[in-house]
Amino acid sequence: MTLTPIATFHSPLPSKFGIPKQSGLVKDLSGRIVLEPEYNNLDYIRGLEGFDYIWLIWGFSANRDIPVKPVVRPPRLGGNAKMGVFATRSPYRPNAIGLSSVRLVSIETAESKTILRVSGADLMDGTPIYDIKPYISYTDSHENIRCGFVDEHPLKPLSVSVPETCKALFSPEDMRIVSALLSQDPRPHYQHTDSRIYGMPYKQWDVRFMVDEKEGKVIVTEIKNNRK
Repeated sequence: MTLTPIATFHSPLPSKFGIPKQSGLVKDLSGRIVLEPEYNNLDYIRGLEGFDYIWLIWGFSANRDIPVKPVVRPPRLGGNAKMGVFATRSPYRPNAIGLSSVRLVSIETAESKTILRVSGADLMDGTPIYDIKPYISYTDSHENIRCGFVDEHPLKPLSVSVPETCKALFSPEDMRIVSALLSQDPRPHYQHTDSRIYGMPYKQWDVRFMVDEKEGKVIVTEIKNNRK
């Protein structure tokens, strides 16, 4: 079976560094789904406006030519314990396909293009979308269920410290989003070093930061404008 993109995702995150590890973790993170010319017909999405959430089936386009192994090291477990790839949401899979639930904010047309505006996605800019399906709560939501090792290792967001000079570079909305992204600790799980400075791309900015492990805090050290 050959998968052909039906749309392309556009995001303020141009690389996979900093992408939320799951959809819905950064609810204010906005994105646009632009239908490909072949599917740029409102009949394809007729009735979709009646749904608050949609499923996206998409491709891990940044993980080409990376060998797939039967076991991986989930970041939630600190990168130490091994789990079977099919027991995780690792991006390194036999078929590089992702599944995300996102909020459908609006459906628009601009410059003869059909655009779905969404929030809470965990996709980088330029990600190919292979299918869109409506989220249906009575079948897609389950209560009082087990979630394996995730239950034993709950997510603990870090606090974020941003100098006032850096805050002034962003709008309040962008500052909320950047802080939420940093609180998820975007560092690779094998590079947790207090003294190391990391850079997270966001729009035209390079957000430089370090992490104080003892304090559980992300400290922004500098923000560079890459368009200068």
